[in-house]
Amino acid sequence: MPEPFYVTTAINYPNGRPHIGHAYEAIAADVIARFHRWMGREVRFQTGTDEHGLKMARKAADEGRTPRDLADEMSGHFREMGAVLEIEYERFIRTVEPAHHRASQALWRAMETAGDLYLGRYEGWYSVRDEAYYDESELIPGEGGGRLSPQGTPVEWTVEESWFFRLSAYQDRVLQLLRRPGFCEPESRRNEMIAFVSGGLKDLSISRTSFDWGVPVPGSNGHVMYVWVDALTNYLTGLGYPDDTPEMRRFWPAALHLVGKDIVRFHAVYWPAFLMSAGLPVPQKVFGHGFILNRGEKESKSVGNVTDPIALAERFGTGNLRFFLMREVAFGHDGSYSPEAIVARCNAELANSFGNLVQRTLSMVHKNLNGTVQNYSSLSADDALLEQVRRACKDTLPAAFHELSFNQGIEVWIQAVWACNRYVDEQAPWALRKSDPERMTAVLMTLFRTLRDLAMAIQPVIPREAGQVLDMLGVPSATRRHSDFDADWFSPLVRTSHVIEAPVPVFPRLELAADAAA
Repeated sequence: MPEPFYVTTAINYPNGRPHIGHAYEAIAADVIARFHRWMGREVRFQTGTDEHGLKMARKAADEGRTPRDLADEMSGHFREMGAVLEIEYERFIRTVEPAHHRASQALWRAMETAGDLYLGRYEGWYSVRDEAYYDESELIPGEGGGRLSPQGTPVEWTVEESWFFRLSAYQDRVLQLLRRPGFCEPESRRNEMIAFVSGGLKDLSISRTSFDWGVPVPGSNGHVMYVWVDALTNYLTGLGYPDDTPEMRRFWPAALHLVGKDIVRFHAVYWPAFLMSAGLPVPQKVFGHGFILNRGEKESKSVGNVTDPIALAERFGTGNLRFFLMREVAFGHDGSYSPEAIVARCNAELANSFGNLVQRTLSMVHKNLNGTVQNYSSLSADDALLEQVRRACKDTLPAAFHELSFNQGIEVWIQAVWACNRYVDEQAPWALRKSDPERMTAVLMTLFRTLRDLAMAIQPVIPREAGQVLDMLGVPSATRRHSDFDADWFSPLVRTSHVIEAPVPVFPRLELAADAAA
């Protein structure tokens, strides 16, 4: 049996509504989870909201409400986004849950028992927007002689009593971990982290006393945990830590933490050090994906180009949005989107290519063969096409998806779709209807069989639409996994004279609204 697979997103900071970056990470993680389920693995997929910290406290105060009230409302928007985008997770976690407080405090005590915590005084730069501490050497110039974080966010000088974690003691072990092949990807992120750790790790302030919206530090009145200690622990909370649960035994360490490139440091440096201190295994992989840019620019409230992903999915269709983001962007790099790009890509490859292949194949089967699935005698051209499609869908696409190279896997898939469309044009089954009905049957049944493989392979990306195609083909829901590629699903349909109904369009062409460029 393949090993269980535990994948997580970074839990979303809900001081505002979801934006396209949140949607991109959620979709990518969902594609990964669905892919591994399809490959036969037992998968646990966790996401959620990170609801503590100074940023939330200040946002709530600005709105004249409690942080909990703000968290309850905003967390609901992220759940709604997940539903609209067809995100199929096993656990949606909120850091306000009592179980999470218990897990965070248990991790704290474990680090304390290891002798890695001490009380001191923090004086330094802090970015409220990033919820991150920065060394003077990391800051960049801002307007008017001010300073900004490496992310370009404002920083403020902070002085307060604080508990510290002996991060410096773990420098060599973390550096060794970062040099382990496959732990931190892509390579550019790995190199950044190696350079950061090689420059010397300083002990990390891990508690705050200037506000109280957070997990209380056990045995230290007036202190709440630094929000990242709290947030990172969520990956354990969802498995039942600190109890010795079946989930902890089965799924920890996590197979993959999927995070944005701006928070790789927290996941690939701080988090492993916390786990080492607590005597827990470190995750197998941290992958820092790139940003999704709006027409090449980073989305910003001040610029006014922030896109609501729920509205985007409702406008273009969830399947189209999922397909576009996985197809358009080389995963790990920054990518760009626009309404025009979504329409162009999805019309060319889903509506005009795969959708048209499905529609005309099933329409011809319905019209010319009375919808009946039939046996046929194949020629070398038929067998060659079946082999090309099978190889792309069963072997090449999964190999690419294993490496998180989604756009390359989909490229192989669309090449197979185009090969099928060329085959239709070359064989011209509409002309064969009168001249050679037996050959027409062979052509249509060959295409019918390729549709199954194509729909099977693209399920992780567009699950609803691929499922609709498989339904129309009559492929049983129990035989749609990767291991079913070699199963004989076709003969039972022949034996039962299975009838294909008139097809319903699955991929209608998109139209660009007149105000799309506004």
